[in-house]
Amino acid sequence: MEVNENLSEKARYDYILVQRAVQKGDQKAYAELMSRYRDSIYFMLLKMINNKDDAEDLTIEAFGKAFHRLKQYTPNYAFSTWLFKIASNNCIDWIRKQKKKTFSIDNPIGTDDGDEMTIELKGHGPDPAEIAIKEQKNLIMREVVEKLKPRYRTLVELRYYKEYSYEEIAEELDLPLGTVKAQLFRAREFLLNLMENHKDHI
Repeated sequence: MEVNENLSEKARYDYILVQRAVQKGDQKAYAELMSRYRDSIYFMLLKMINNKDDAEDLTIEAFGKAFHRLKQYTPNYAFSTWLFKIASNNCIDWIRKQKKKTFSIDNPIGTDDGDEMTIELKGHGPDPAEIAIKEQKNLIMREVVEKLKPRYRTLVELRYYKEYSYEEIAEELDLPLGTVKAQLFRAREFLLNLMENHKDHI
C-alpha cells in the first residue's frame, strides 16, 4: 500500500509497527504503539471528562477498539490522527450514555502530529421515558453480571456498583494494580458479549 509522502518520520514508523502487528501478529508492535500514544490519549480524554479513573478506562477501550480495527487503517494520514479520532468518538459515546454535561469543547484538540479535531456535543437532559429505560437496562445488566465468573463479577460490582477506585479494589482484593485493570478490561469484554444476547430486550 502506498504511503502518503507527506507523513512525518514518526508517522512512517507508526505504519511500520501497524504492518508488523497486522501481518505478523507482533505483540511487541502492539505494545510499542500503545506505549507511544497511551499518555497522549489519556490526557486528551482526561481533558474531556475530568475524571482520572474514567479516562483510564476509556484509554484502554480506545486502544482495544483501534487494535480490533487495525486492518482498516490506511497510511493516507497519520496513525495518531486515526487513533485520536477513535478515542474521541468513543469518549463522546460514553458521555452521551452517562448523560453528563461536564465539558464544552470549543477549541480544537491537537494530536501528536499537529492535526486538529473539533468536537461538538450537545447536552441532553433526562426525561421520564429515558429514566425508565435506564432502570430497565440496569436490571438487565445486573442479570448479565450474575453470569460472569466469580472473580470478574466481584471486580465489576466493586468498580461499577460500589464505585471503588482501581487502588481501592487492589487493596480490597489484595491484587496488584495492573492485574485489577487487566481483569476489569477482560470483564468488560465478557459483559459486552453477554449483553449481545440481551440486546433485543434493551
